[in-house]
Amino acid sequence: MANPGKMDNREELDEIIAGCQRRDDEAFSRLVSAYSKRCYGYFYRLSGNAETSDDLLSKLFMRLVEKIGSFKGGSFEKWLFTIASNIFYDHLRHQYRQKRLIEARAKQLMEETPPRRADSEMGDKLQQQLSKLDDDTAELIMLRFYGQLSFKELSELRGEPIGTTLSKVHRGLKRLRELMGGTDA
Repeated sequence: MANPGKMDNREELDEIIAGCQRRDDEAFSRLVSAYSKRCYGYFYRLSGNAETSDDLLSKLFMRLVEKIGSFKGGSFEKWLFTIASNIFYDHLRHQYRQKRLIEARAKQLMEETPPRRADSEMGDKLQQQLSKLDDDTAELIMLRFYGQLSFKELSELRGEPIGTTLSKVHRGLKRLRELMGGTDA
């Protein structure tokens, strides 16, 4: 192979695909070597996130192992990138569902939390200021304090590193304190 990111020789590619269809590990290794960089770049351009791109690339090659028998000829790259595209859109649908679940749970928690009379004025002000934060930050704060989720649970729920979650909550609380007029939120 002259270019490790693209198969230049159709006969060589056909031979490798035939090997993969026979479950030849060496053939799979050669196919992964030939296409991993391009597929990673594709996922990275779509997601903008290295960790997500790595996960999607792993899913792609697992799916390739499962589906290689269904390749019946034609453009292998078109077939491969169709699978990659489907994996990426599955990822987006999953993220959208997660976001909807988080929003629904946060709303439910807000409705379930009874206001206390002594704190009702402060609670009203807090709710008003929370609504001024971006949705992502307000959601994190509500889940952390109303939902009493740990930072670990929050990071797992959102599929991001715990440090990112900690940082977002910290910045959100700082901004909320500023909005509350310097009072402890």
